[in-house]
Amino acid sequence: MFLTSGPEGEKKIYPTHNQWTSDGKWVIFQSQRVPGEAMAVNEETGDIVQVTEGGFTGMLSVARQSMKLYYMRKPIKGNQAPGAIEVVEVNLENVFSDSEAGKLKPASAYERICGITPPEMMAGGDMALDGGEEWVWFRVGKEEALKHLPEGVEISESFGPRNMGAGPAGIAGMNIYTGETKYVVSVPFQVGHIQTNPWVPGQIVFCWETGGKSPQRTWVVHADGTGLRPLYPESAYEWITHEAVISPDEVAFAIMGHRPIPGLEDESRPKATDVKGANPGQETAWGPSGTREKPTGLGIVNIHTREVTIAGQIPYGSGFWHVHGSPDRRFAVGDNFERELYLINRETNEMMLLTAGHKTTAADHVHPTFSPDGTKIQIQSAMISEDGRAMDICIVPVPEEWLKK
Repeated sequence: MFLTSGPEGEKKIYPTHNQWTSDGKWVIFQSQRVPGEAMAVNEETGDIVQVTEGGFTGMLSVARQSMKLYYMRKPIKGNQAPGAIEVVEVNLENVFSDSEAGKLKPASAYERICGITPPEMMAGGDMALDGGEEWVWFRVGKEEALKHLPEGVEISESFGPRNMGAGPAGIAGMNIYTGETKYVVSVPFQVGHIQTNPWVPGQIVFCWETGGKSPQRTWVVHADGTGLRPLYPESAYEWITHEAVISPDEVAFAIMGHRPIPGLEDESRPKATDVKGANPGQETAWGPSGTREKPTGLGIVNIHTREVTIAGQIPYGSGFWHVHGSPDRRFAVGDNFERELYLINRETNEMMLLTAGHKTTAADHVHPTFSPDGTKIQIQSAMISEDGRAMDICIVPVPEEWLKK
């Protein structure tokens, strides 16, 4: 079911973050209907309402315990020094109620400025709302990170052909009620995709971002800065990517099998030249990782026991690329380079092709994300767009026969 359609183009929130409002009725997304702003669409009525004004930076964080939305933006009032960022709260319940009544007020009536970050932090990036919903966590700049980096730690250089991954970087936070800021941790590499465990306050998951294969992709740390460690310790031959917290103690991730084994021809494997920019990671400069000489597939790691299972693997092409799972641990979902969407029953190990035909010319990838109740999956797709690029928000239900099993 497509919730949006049109030439403007939409973009869903990344799978590391919540997509639905706490009442389960609205999906939040970014839209070019009003460039640079976020919108909400009601699954039942199809109503679309603008929910930000003044733009935003980084990731939209939709609360699970209240009808609130949190995001970062450059201060729109006052003479703030460069580098300062304000954290904004939006009361979605009031926005939707007034919109339905046709009595919308100025944006300031629905917004609350939680606080403004110190300019020297150079805050930004993938802001994430803590599981306790009292703090938000975000990246800081290299100079601030260097201040907190333990003495003697060697700073990482760029890794791979995209010249990304160099450090240092760090994570800090803001209390959304008091505006207090605090520092969490510094690491010697580039930080990407900060996310939280919605069920465990104070647990942060993030990655070493290189634009491709990382020496050690996934990391976990407590909000007090303790417990920093690799989430899934990987080897040089493993290409780990697109991690997402899916249940109280689990993180799903892709162990990519998208590259041909050196010296062997494999015509079933899609090449980066099929559609320009559509299928990344084929460059030899990435090293030996990402082939199927070793086990690959949709991996799930238990945060506490550190045990890993492979939920499944597509037996052709790139294998799984972007992955997610239902909070009740029943299902996992993933896409591939062909933009096909596969569902896995984790209890029976059955695998089902849910959708196909999502164009590789699209402006972005499918990025599947399960709903909190585990009954449906949100994706973005250019399937019905006239230009083959503009994306729309789409809901794919878990088949009724699988829900009844």
